[in-house]
Amino acid sequence: MANIVAIVGRPNVGKSTLFNRLTEQRQAIMDNQSGVTRDRHYGTAEWNTHYFTVIDTGGYVVGSEDVFEESIRDQVEIAIQESSVLLFLVDTQTGITGLDEDFANVLRRSKKPVLVVANKAETADRAHSAAEFYGLGLGEPYPISSMTGTGTGDLLDEVIKHFPSEGIENPDEGIPKIAILGRPNVGKSSYLNVLTGQERSIVTNIAGTTRDAINTRYKAYGKDFILTDTAGIRRKARIDSNIEFYSTLRALKAMEDSDVCIIMLDATRGMEAQDMNIIGQAIKAKKGVVIMVNKWDAVEKDQRTADVLRKEMIQRLMPIDYLPIIFASVHEKQRIFQVMEKAMQVYENKSKKITTSKLNEAMQPEIEKYPPPSLKGKFVKIKYMLQVPTPSPTFVFFCNLPQYVPEAYQRFLENKLREHFDFDGVPITVFFRQK
Repeated sequence: MANIVAIVGRPNVGKSTLFNRLTEQRQAIMDNQSGVTRDRHYGTAEWNTHYFTVIDTGGYVVGSEDVFEESIRDQVEIAIQESSVLLFLVDTQTGITGLDEDFANVLRRSKKPVLVVANKAETADRAHSAAEFYGLGLGEPYPISSMTGTGTGDLLDEVIKHFPSEGIENPDEGIPKIAILGRPNVGKSSYLNVLTGQERSIVTNIAGTTRDAINTRYKAYGKDFILTDTAGIRRKARIDSNIEFYSTLRALKAMEDSDVCIIMLDATRGMEAQDMNIIGQAIKAKKGVVIMVNKWDAVEKDQRTADVLRKEMIQRLMPIDYLPIIFASVHEKQRIFQVMEKAMQVYENKSKKITTSKLNEAMQPEIEKYPPPSLKGKFVKIKYMLQVPTPSPTFVFFCNLPQYVPEAYQRFLENKLREHFDFDGVPITVFFRQK
């Protein structure tokens, strides 16, 4: 069994704050408003050479008016099943509540090791009041402050006693990361759930259902990937709450951390300005991109509709004309795996390394056939080129007068590189250096 620690409890006891404390990153969104966390959120942590996975969960509650209550509860129960140790977070400010007592019964049935964590014990009085939680019948409570870190060392000393092994330091190192991005309500979470075959993310018709960036290990075609479901990205002017602001930041951070972005559009609305903005940000970050036009089943069409729409989209994105566009339907499971297959091809393209000999063999004849135009009586002579080791394809052309190479000729060279070496879906960087 892997070393997995799930942080569980009722709403607003500080689960996300403790998650961020243990993972030493501000991954989970924290807010005084209850119900901020909805899906299961995974991170990695280390204590005394023991490496483990931490799961942040939503607040477990029964009988509330929250429309997400049942879905959040399902997510918590999955986390309980996956874990090897449960941290039952309670609040020393409020003491034992009816929700705590009910949830204690749920945890008792799980047969998993449960540690009662009395949070918000920043003062000596609150730390002493943690003794009240013996009444839950789950053993000794551990007074801590997830905000300041007080008491977390003693807690972790006990946690690691329940691990079967020391764990793996970087379990996700070297695994390709694919982020699913787009505006709200285009079907990102539904797509992740269909791919994984489980309710990995909560899905509703309410915009903004997903808040954190949700990572999931996924295996297809004999390869492991990390899929990241993200919150919908709206224009800055439309963001009307702190939670949505931080959700958008998490989505953009997921973009930065990814290798390939699947950018999802709504076929019933076509390509809008915000879609183009998201695509532009992914290209600027030098990420591989696949455009997935979802809800294709909801569009009236004939045999020419897809081709016409593809041409219109490419025209609007010019000069970015190298992105694969796939018309799909998550609801009908139409071409959804083709999108993943294309994302993997784009990842291979992004990781491609061209030897200097092959590069010069292919590109020198093109340059001889169409040399750089003269400018102010200056003739540019490109002598040789090579690919430099960077995360995205980057090529350096050595020449006598790099300052006189016009932008149009740079695009010509980029197009020829794509023509010879297939960089479909990947931005290319071209530099000129004096030789």
